[in-house]
Amino acid sequence: MSAHPQQDAQRNLPLLVVSIMLATLMQVIDSTIANVALPDMQGSLSATQDQAAWILTSYIVAAAIATPATGWLAARFGRRHLLVVAIGGFTVASILCAMATDITAMVAFRVLQGLFGAALVPISQSSLLDAFPVQRHGAAMALWGMGVMVGPIVGPPLGGWLTDNYSWHWVFLINVPIGIAALLGVMASVPKDDVRLGRFDWRGFVLLAMGIAALQLMLDRGNEKDWFDAFEIQLYLVLAFLGFYWYWVHWRSSERTFVNLGLLRDRNFGVATGFIFIVGILLFATMALMPPYLQNLMDYPVVTTGLLLAPRGVGTLVSMTIVGRLMARGIDVRKPVIVGILLIALSLGLSAGFGPDVPMWPIINVGVLQGLGLGLVFVPVSTLAYATLPASARSEAAGIFSLARNIGSSVGISIMFTLVARNTQLNHAEIASRVSLYSSQLPASILHGDSVQGLAVLNAEVTRQAAAIAYINDFWLMMWMSLVALPFVFLFRVPRRAGGTTVESPVAEP
Repeated sequence: MSAHPQQDAQRNLPLLVVSIMLATLMQVIDSTIANVALPDMQGSLSATQDQAAWILTSYIVAAAIATPATGWLAARFGRRHLLVVAIGGFTVASILCAMATDITAMVAFRVLQGLFGAALVPISQSSLLDAFPVQRHGAAMALWGMGVMVGPIVGPPLGGWLTDNYSWHWVFLINVPIGIAALLGVMASVPKDDVRLGRFDWRGFVLLAMGIAALQLMLDRGNEKDWFDAFEIQLYLVLAFLGFYWYWVHWRSSERTFVNLGLLRDRNFGVATGFIFIVGILLFATMALMPPYLQNLMDYPVVTTGLLLAPRGVGTLVSMTIVGRLMARGIDVRKPVIVGILLIALSLGLSAGFGPDVPMWPIINVGVLQGLGLGLVFVPVSTLAYATLPASARSEAAGIFSLARNIGSSVGISIMFTLVARNTQLNHAEIASRVSLYSSQLPASILHGDSVQGLAVLNAEVTRQAAAIAYINDFWLMMWMSLVALPFVFLFRVPRRAGGTTVESPVAEP
């Protein structure tokens, strides 16, 4: 092992950054790229719609369960070895997914993908923080954030293009060249680090895994099963509560536990974790809402939808680059967070002004505004999260941080789609009650006869208008959520630097 791992990392910094970014991008894209290929996979694997949904659910749940284990695995085997195993395993699992011939095999291989990929995002974050000096942590988080934030935007259009032009198998096979390049780069650039032998907290792992898995299953399947009217969802709720409560009791009574919740006592990390939870809601819920809005209400094809959403990624890249440089110059990092939240709120307010026939340019402009805002929030918050934690706690903290973002995304998507479905029904009933056959605004096919086809056209238009109102209500709700988060920016403590080193606070122990 090299005697100077920090010097090794600095010497191979460009290769290290590229390799880690490829691994991060591969994992993040895979969380959304399979969505648009689901109908093709359902037919090819002879699966029902409910069975096909498990192709997405199994990946999300497996990744959520394994994410908190990142800290212990990194300490036990070293970050370099963990990255190598995670990238290699994820790549092999991707090949197996492409080769699956039935739904059982596909779900099993997606579970493997989730388990291996869970460590990639948190370990890449902590590795970049260690590779860069403290004064350049803003730039490091800007680079890391580009993969995390842009990946979900690229995933759906890329998946649609691959499926339309080749087959759904390429949704997984595209990971192979990326995985091989990332693996070779990590092996050549990431230095070996010290390992610590420690007992694995099996009780804590089982309890926390039970709580996380039940929560994710409840959020993912709640809307489909009509939420708490279904026994399945009630069971998930009970298991989630018991899992989290028993883990909290276990953490309070044990010296060393699977995940040290005491890290959340650090003010910056605790506030940042709450913030990233909200960012997860706003980022992923908006990304999930816009494609069906554009495709179902405005009849845009998948590729066009992807092109309309791409400017948001451009805005994110631009703002992350700018804020990374500003932070390197010593700006108060709370200021870009405030500006970012206001831009996000403005973009959501403008989205609430959309109708079912909105032109392209307003969609593009709103996407750019939202991308700019998300970049301004994500980089400073990700930097402040670790500013007052010791370096030894970064891997474990990164696991908690990533888990909060993932759960936030699941909560946001579940709530917003549930509201869309229910409000569409309510709005449809309200609009239909006000439609009269004697209205001069009705189509001629209905005014002049009992045309069944004409009535079907009218019902489809009423449904379309009702859905548009439901989407608008969601945008208003998310706008107010972003504004409510604004005062919490002032809870962050900007650490003082002495001799170029951030003053660190001790980690709170249980």
